[in-house]
Amino acid sequence: MNKLLLIIIGSCFLLMTTGCDKLLESKTESSITDADYFQSENDFDPYVVGIYIFLRGSAKTGPQNITGVASNITYGTERSEELVSALNSRFTQAWTQNISPTTGAFDYTNWYKAIGNCNLLLAKIENFNFTSDATKKRVMAEAYSLRAYFYFSLIRIIGDAPLMLQSISSENVPQLPRSPAKDVMTQIIADLDQALSLFPDKTIASKYRFSYVSAQALKADAKLWSAKVLGGGSNDFNDAITALAEVEKTAGLSLRTDFKEVTTTRANTEVVLAAYFNRDECGANYGLNALPYQTGITGATNIDSLPYCITTSNGQGAYQISPQSKALFPSGDKRIPFTWVTERQGTTLKISWITKLPGNKYADDRVSDNDIIVYRLGEIYLMEAEAYAGISNTIKAIEYLNKTRNRAGIGNYTGGTDKASVEKEILDERGRELFFENKRWFDLVRFHKGGTINVYAYVPNLVGKTTPLFWPLAANVMANNGQLLQTDGY
Repeated sequence: MNKLLLIIIGSCFLLMTTGCDKLLESKTESSITDADYFQSENDFDPYVVGIYIFLRGSAKTGPQNITGVASNITYGTERSEELVSALNSRFTQAWTQNISPTTGAFDYTNWYKAIGNCNLLLAKIENFNFTSDATKKRVMAEAYSLRAYFYFSLIRIIGDAPLMLQSISSENVPQLPRSPAKDVMTQIIADLDQALSLFPDKTIASKYRFSYVSAQALKADAKLWSAKVLGGGSNDFNDAITALAEVEKTAGLSLRTDFKEVTTTRANTEVVLAAYFNRDECGANYGLNALPYQTGITGATNIDSLPYCITTSNGQGAYQISPQSKALFPSGDKRIPFTWVTERQGTTLKISWITKLPGNKYADDRVSDNDIIVYRLGEIYLMEAEAYAGISNTIKAIEYLNKTRNRAGIGNYTGGTDKASVEKEILDERGRELFFENKRWFDLVRFHKGGTINVYAYVPNLVGKTTPLFWPLAANVMANNGQLLQTDGY
């Protein structure tokens, strides 16, 4: 993705937000009120590119204000066991599990803004003549994939969610009740199946845009959630296996031999889909919260091995890996140096700084601008392991589990081959392989619902609490839509 593409993204973002702020003050299901943008077939591709802003996001906007994977560490990580405070704290109420309708609640405004953009594009493109049918199909496929992604994110955060599929061309935004998560999941799969039928080829044309391959990965992810959280069972597990097989056979995908390259080499052979970051074009990702700052590590005897920043704006020193996550890694695991490094002050061990997203060191300072991976082959193998374990084929599950274990140098799994033991090892291996990749809380909820763990005993800050696993809706969301019911448990 070059500078021109980023300029297009920024321009489209401005187009989509201009004139919508007033509407968003009172309506939250959509922000699309102006349909006169699509005058030429050349308008559609830049528009769909602009929607990726909502997938990517920016840490500088804060977790409540945009949907992107880069700023959603509040939803994908904070409630898990992965992180503890370092020099300071930037945790929200999610980390302490003290969430209520008035504290740390979920404002879905921008999520439906993203969905509204998908709806408008799909409505306008349907009867629009293109000189290239393949181009039209690809743009439509990406829009369906993006809408599925946004809805999948919503049901993992709040469970039941309003299901809005129509294009909005005025300020008369419908007030919709929450649809059951199962119904939303049905729509997610329908969107993905439609996308898969439309993609002109089965390659990965860009690691930064949805493709046939990444749509299959998303479908498998959704099917695993459906199988365990929504009670779909073996049919969903088998559907996930089918989707993952399509990803696995993609030409050019392979595990990186050197684990360091997984998150630090852009668009590498392991990546299926990623969110692009660049120092000069889109600000920092959530990794800046984990990077130490120079004045905070003064006197460290191993300072040259620490991924520190000179300024506190580039490295905020807020997160470190938790003892519980460190304990998942056996001695000799090759992933350890590229997951964390422990600061030493003489012979005293201090903060264990996260090295998973070290950013890049420039002449003036280090900047957190690594791409944020949405799906990669290492996770594909672990999803396959989970799906096979779900249908009690533990031999096949272990075969896939061993792919990431062997890359890490910890050898084949030699524990119990019963379903419960294998599923716990898969969860542990996901904790090692995917640490700080914004997956862990959703993993814990899925494995909790599947019976592998009791998340209320597993996550330290949940012990003794009864906080629901899904977020409450924010007061402004509830006030703006009289059809909504608050999330169960609040």
